[in-house]
Amino acid sequence: MNSMSPDTFITRLHGLLPSDCVLSHPEELRPYECDALSAYRKTPLAVVIPETLEQVQATLKLCSENGVPVVARGAGTGLSGGALPLPGGVLLSMARFNRILDIDIENRTARVQPGVTNLSISKAAEQYGLYYAPDPSSQIACSIGGNVSENAGGVHCLKYGLTVHNIQQLEILTMEGEQLAIGSAALDSPGYDLLALMTGSEGLLGVITEVKVKLLPIPETAQVVLAAFDSVEAAGTGVTATIASGIIPAGLELLDNPAIRAVEKFVRTGYPVDAAAILLCEIDGAADDVSAQVEQVRQVFLDAGAIDLQVSHTEAERLRFWAGRKAAFPAMGRLSPDYYCMDGTIPRKHLSTVLAEIGRLSDEYGLPICNVFHAGDGNLHPLILYDANQPGELERTEELGGRILEFCVAVGGTITGEHGVGMEKINQMCVQFNAAELTQFHAIKEAFDGQQLLNPGKAIPTLHRCAEFGAMHVHEGKLPHPELERF
Repeated sequence: MNSMSPDTFITRLHGLLPSDCVLSHPEELRPYECDALSAYRKTPLAVVIPETLEQVQATLKLCSENGVPVVARGAGTGLSGGALPLPGGVLLSMARFNRILDIDIENRTARVQPGVTNLSISKAAEQYGLYYAPDPSSQIACSIGGNVSENAGGVHCLKYGLTVHNIQQLEILTMEGEQLAIGSAALDSPGYDLLALMTGSEGLLGVITEVKVKLLPIPETAQVVLAAFDSVEAAGTGVTATIASGIIPAGLELLDNPAIRAVEKFVRTGYPVDAAAILLCEIDGAADDVSAQVEQVRQVFLDAGAIDLQVSHTEAERLRFWAGRKAAFPAMGRLSPDYYCMDGTIPRKHLSTVLAEIGRLSDEYGLPICNVFHAGDGNLHPLILYDANQPGELERTEELGGRILEFCVAVGGTITGEHGVGMEKINQMCVQFNAAELTQFHAIKEAFDGQQLLNPGKAIPTLHRCAEFGAMHVHEGKLPHPELERF
């Protein structure tokens, strides 16, 4: 804060917004001290929950004039610490921007405010035979503004793409409160693709105030093939063989045995608890095409070594198969006091190699790992089980998670697929990118936010931090990675 005292600043906030829009007492701030990565907690100076665009602008201008950092927050379901507040800063909650403004049936779009939940868009569009395709597991709670900030995906992103592929335009405010339109009402816009730049920018470049999303026709029918395998490697073979066959499933998910057992105890989906791994493969589209491709998938899975196959024949069965996958993360609470959800992405050809290394690292650290992930596009979600009450166990868990992500980079992958970097993976950004690349990221940040007040310290590490971390770049084919020598 440049000159104004914290008390004076809060008084100024109260002068700009209604009393119920500004929280500053310690008991009021506590619910906002973390996002879904609850291992990291900080208390902000104040929480602002505006109701109008003008209130957001006034808050940003006041913060800009006084050098107060701002962290924008959606529903708080993020898993990388992206919405972790800053002591001495303002947490800007967009929860009250929760209206669906317009559904354009002819152009198949919807204009929504950033606090609208992911699932509510599809529910509102359903009466017109339309839906919004990206479907994170937290879709009942996560907000579309947060989805844009993290470039969220979901179980159906293999066929329909991530958030970046399913939005058309954004309205944002800069740190100074200036209103900008990013993207276009048309399907394309001239100049640099700033819409793609904003998507996944983790609140570092602007505050999202409105989103125009693309809507798709609800498929005529959909069926799920559930295949059980006696090894994770065989399931991995099933994934690569499915894609190689030319089929693009709507979703293709993998759960290993510990995850299967946890899910089955939690929601009773009928998963085969003795299987080493299962694949859930959904085919959607015209009825005749779906029937033909389901038979194709069944044969691919049998050739890959499937020991059991089930096919959904009703919508209730399809939803039951997916219910287990959607509940996989909360089901971990039956296995461990705490879990740490990783998020890396790899080329599918290395699926078996990486899963084997995750198993080896699990043994090395003595920490169980359940694997639940978007196998079709190589987006891994290893869930490391630990007990935060045991001294040093969180630190060991973080170290283990870092090594998993670095191995993903070593085989040509990335440190995140949809959860973002936030605070959780900021050291691994030093492994993913070299100094010149990180310098360019900082230049982009400077162009949008010259004062470095929007979500500072997140997502993009300083070169000094990377030097302290001692990162060694392990890009595939460039530098060796010692853990690759075993494969």
